[in-house]
Amino acid sequence: MTRVVIADDQALVRTGFSMILASEGIEVAGHAANGHEAIAATRRLRPDVVLMDIRMPELDGLEATRRILADTPVTSAGDPVRVVILTTFDLDQYVYAALTAGASGFLLKDVTPDHLIHAVRLVRDGDALLAPTITRRLIERFAQADPERVALHRDLATLTPRELEVLTLLAGGLSNPELAAGLRLSEATVKTHITRILTKLQLRDRVQAVVVAYETGLVTPSARRPG
Repeated sequence: MTRVVIADDQALVRTGFSMILASEGIEVAGHAANGHEAIAATRRLRPDVVLMDIRMPELDGLEATRRILADTPVTSAGDPVRVVILTTFDLDQYVYAALTAGASGFLLKDVTPDHLIHAVRLVRDGDALLAPTITRRLIERFAQADPERVALHRDLATLTPRELEVLTLLAGGLSNPELAAGLRLSEATVKTHITRILTKLQLRDRVQAVVVAYETGLVTPSARRPG
């Protein structure tokens, strides 16, 4: 059973999300009303997914995410704990910083029940929770906006020419099917290339790969999506 911790300072949000998740057989292992409680609950319960409100008292969700993922926590099954950021505003400026800290994506609080369920299961399985177009829009808006952010710079020299090509197109907002069609490869081969990129660059998921592509200058915010 998928286990989730919900961290949000609004009791109504915690209750509503809990009811939605429970209705689909997803266990809500714990709740937290601030960042300190979120860290403690994650360490104690080792959930599959943490739904983390970005704005909470005492310790916000951004710093809580940094501290949680700095410990490289694992679930009871030995898989990495995934953090999904909850935000009220589309493209909240803090979301980019959360992604660089290792969050697997973000959800708006007005998410539909079906989307919430799908998101939790998607992240549990190791995928990143950002549609390619949203990823690119997010990175373009904030990649150069915060000089104090913790950068995810990596040495791209470890990548093969094909892997650099895949990373460039990935950062341009292409999905796996679009990558496969554009490169005339199977989707399985594309997934293999992405897995190798993540492994070589020591990244959690494709979202961080997109961040690295921008922060290393491989792709610039002004670059147009490949046609």
